[in-house]
Amino acid sequence: MTDRPGNRSRGVSIKDVARAADVSVATVSNALNHPELLSADTHARVMRAVEKLGYVRSESARQLRAGQSRMLGLLALDMRNPFFGGMAHGAEQAARADGLGVMLCDSSQDLAAEEFYLGLFAEQRVRGALVTPTDSSATSLSVLRRHGIPYVFLDRVASGDEACSVSVDDVTGGRLAVGHLLEQGHRDIAYLSGPMSLPQCRDRRTGALQACDEAGVDHDTVTVVEAERLDVEAGRDAGSRLLGRSPRPTGVFCANDLIALGVLQTLVAAGVAVPDDIALVGYDDIDFAAAAAVPLTSVRQPAAQMGATATELLVREIAGDEQHVHENVEFAPELVVRRSSITRH
Repeated sequence: MTDRPGNRSRGVSIKDVARAADVSVATVSNALNHPELLSADTHARVMRAVEKLGYVRSESARQLRAGQSRMLGLLALDMRNPFFGGMAHGAEQAARADGLGVMLCDSSQDLAAEEFYLGLFAEQRVRGALVTPTDSSATSLSVLRRHGIPYVFLDRVASGDEACSVSVDDVTGGRLAVGHLLEQGHRDIAYLSGPMSLPQCRDRRTGALQACDEAGVDHDTVTVVEAERLDVEAGRDAGSRLLGRSPRPTGVFCANDLIALGVLQTLVAAGVAVPDDIALVGYDDIDFAAAAAVPLTSVRQPAAQMGATATELLVREIAGDEQHVHENVEFAPELVVRRSSITRH
């Protein structure tokens, strides 16, 4: 089969358009990028050829000429967690409002994957990046600094004046969660944490201990159980460990809702009544929290608003000048009380 105009067996090139319109390649380029340089008749002739042939210009080639793309990079910690999906949705909506797209990548809390994707952002010449690093040192971000790519920390607090950041006051979140359990009369509480290398997990523990101070009870009231991951499977494992304890805790605060849902599955399967035997509080307030078999009390984070705010900060930095001042935006969490933590008296 021979290739003819309109035959999609191969891509239509700018040279094909030039031949069809009987103009030079430079004229086609001007028609697409600088139409003000052409007469109305010439521009119309070129655009008729573009439409007839179905020509689509190469965005990658345009990026190479311009030295940057119309894409932002977003590196999430774990896209299996709907909380990060909510942040990505907010970021995408805000980016699209500014004529930009979002390249979404998932490190799955793996440093090697994080370094790979950050290198990919640099190769693709993204306009800027939204990043939730796997560790607080964030040394992997050096590749963005080398290439002059601005970035904003998402769900992290920037150290010093390194970058803009958008986060939630996790100390307050932990204090709200454990304070609620203490108000319900619990004096043997387990904090089921993810890896303590994550600042959020450490901050939520700090808040839990602050709640003990405010209630006038010993820090020993809260026992920390550290999990390797922040997912449902880790919650099931933690739930099994709780069942093996004697005495069992009467209240459990989980570092996120996925852990809490895994714990809930294990407790229900074992015939343990929630909340009468064990009261349960999660964190994030994902959609599944309210829809659980026992609706889950949770500390709400405004995920979509966080993603949108971080994107707006990044776009402003991209468009700004050398006088740009980094901002650290911190949202306040909210305790949403449901049946999983209200013990009958």
